[in-house]
Amino acid sequence: MPRIALATYDPGTGPGKDADLPVLVQALNDAGARADAPYWDDPGTDWSAYDLVVVRSTWDYSWRAAEFTAWLDRVARVTRVANPADVIRWNVDKRYLGELAAAGVPTVPTTYIAPGEAAGHGLPTDHEYVVKPTSGAGARFAARYTPAERETAVRHLARMHAEGFTAMVQPYLEGIDVTGERALQFFGGRLLHASRKGAVLAPGTPYDADKVAHPDLTPWQPTDAELAVAEKALAAVPAASAPLLYARVDLADGPDGAPRLMELELVEPNLFLFLHPGSLPCTVDAILAEARA
Repeated sequence: MPRIALATYDPGTGPGKDADLPVLVQALNDAGARADAPYWDDPGTDWSAYDLVVVRSTWDYSWRAAEFTAWLDRVARVTRVANPADVIRWNVDKRYLGELAAAGVPTVPTTYIAPGEAAGHGLPTDHEYVVKPTSGAGARFAARYTPAERETAVRHLARMHAEGFTAMVQPYLEGIDVTGERALQFFGGRLLHASRKGAVLAPGTPYDADKVAHPDLTPWQPTDAELAVAEKALAAVPAASAPLLYARVDLADGPDGAPRLMELELVEPNLFLFLHPGSLPCTVDAILAEARA
């Protein structure tokens, strides 16, 4: 009977946002495992007692990246972690997009502005663009700007730099307003399901405003072109110490209508099992196989 931890986050006094978590814990226990969902930063958890720790919904990690990666290293020394710790460490900083672009993966062109660099240097003057942190999730600290909103964007960059975040600047892909973003979910080495969501960043929304991370979410049938980009991105991930258990590939259409990689989520992607309940058995089987490997 494998012991499995689905590492999650402490929502404090508010409700947890991972709707899939209790369902997945129950399904694993029904399948014969001993599964629970400890908070990743709980100092009282004995991680060595588990056969497998799945980094499931540690959704506050991006504001505490150094603390999170230190925790990850400690856990990896005493038990098995999925995804592998070296892959997660690489994936927590979105500068990995530059590596994937260099490997030939169609990505959204990205410029990085680190603390200490001029906040307004390199901001586009002829098209709408997005500013967000290289360590971020759920559209936190993200906003879209027109060239006329440069001063607001500079203040946004200065705020991020003051808090130690490197910023990334990308052209706003106008196709998102029409065809949305698509999320291709892989689990156990194969496509599990795909979803589509609407645009997250509305014009004029402040970067520090709360945003709906997955608006108008619906099931999606990925195209051959989308699958090709996803497979190319996954093939370009640096060699890991073990195979990936899960991956989510987020895509949007570029100016030419072809899919571009927005993000490769190998840390704690929302699985959207509530939208795809038929995927639950496959997810459970893959986790059990990983725990018994």
